[in-house]
Formats: sequence, structure tokens, C-alpha cells
Amino acid sequence: MKTLLLNTDAPDTPLAAAELLKKGELVAVPTETVYGLAAMATREDAVREIYEVKGRPETKPISLLIASLKEAEPLVTEIPEAARALAEAFWPGPLTMILKKTAQVPDLVTAGGATVGIRCPDHPVTRAIIALAGCALATPSANYSGEPSPVDAAGVLRYFDGAIAAVVDGGPCRVGVASTIVDLTRKPAVILRQGGIPEAEIRAVLSPLGY
Repeated sequence: MKTLLLNTDAPDTPLAAAELLKKGELVAVPTETVYGLAAMATREDAVREIYEVKGRPETKPISLLIASLKEAEPLVTEIPEAARALAEAFWPGPLTMILKKTAQVPDLVTAGGATVGIRCPDHPVTRAIIALAGCALATPSANYSGEPSPVDAAGVLRYFDGAIAAVVDGGPCRVGVASTIVDLTRKPAVILRQGGIPEAEIRAVLSPLGY
């Protein structure tokens, strides 16, 4: 299989990428942090292929990319005030929020856990792809497990040329480091990974809300 290179400047790229995803294919997409390896979250066959292609243990959950906070409503049991405040402050952007999942999120995505990570990426073409796909995208970084995360399309192809359906070339990633992960299922909230947004900025939003 030859991996297609889709350019974000081409007007038909979002639809082409979305159609591939709907067919159960894997498509690498740009974000402001690093490139992600995306599959339809509801396609367990495609999610399983992510684990296989990356060499990722199925005990390690995968976060979801969404196009807006509203799209999280069917995926999580509750969107607390803290999540809405963080989304208002930092989305679209390099922040992943951990919330309690609903049955709509397959257990394969969360490695059997009761929570799921959600993020709205700051790349308009990727958000357009998500909207056209009509489903959240299970999207870890587009690298072999344990290897450096790619920050351009060429880096993705070095890992997966011929192994995935397409790469959406959005140029170099603006931030270039992974998203910050904050667990909102606990009070006070716990920063699970330091990333593109400093902890101090997150705490400034959460502290007045008791998180």
C-alpha cells in the first residue's frame, strides 16, 4: 500500500482524509503539538490497527481528538465547570483533559479504563477532518512506541510510509511538544504530563473553581 500525501492547501483534503477514516483506514494528521495517527474512535478494527502499527501495548489508552467541546458531550458522563473553563481558556490548543467516559467510547480506546482523554487541536484542517468524519478520532502520536514524536509529515513517513493510508501535510508543528494532560476526575486536579501549556497557567484557571 502506498501512503498518500495530502496537502492542507488542497480544498478537497479534509473530505478525502475523512472518507479514508470512515473506511477504517489510518491517517496521520497535523496538530500544533506533534503529528497524530488517527482512526475513527468507533471503529475498533482501526483502533486495534493503531496499536499494531505503532507497536503500542493495548494496556496504554489512546486520547480522542474532537472539533469542539460540544462533541465531548456523548463521550463523557459529565463536563464539569472546570473542563468548560479550561476549554474556554486553552482550546483549541495543547491541553488534554481526562474525564469519565460513557459506553460510547470503546474499552479498547481506554485500555479498559473508566476515563478518557479528550483534546481539541489547534489546526483548522484537522478539526475539519474530524467534523467531516462525524466522529471523535482516536489519535496517539504518529511514531513507533517509545520513539520520538514527528513534528512534520516527513517524520511520519520515515516511520509509516506504506503502512498507513495517508499523511495530511500541514507543515511543521507550531508547538512541537506533546499536550499537557490534566486529570479532572480528581480534586484537586492532577497534572499527569507537562506539555504545551505550563502548569501555572492551568492552576490559575482551576484554583478559583476549587480544583
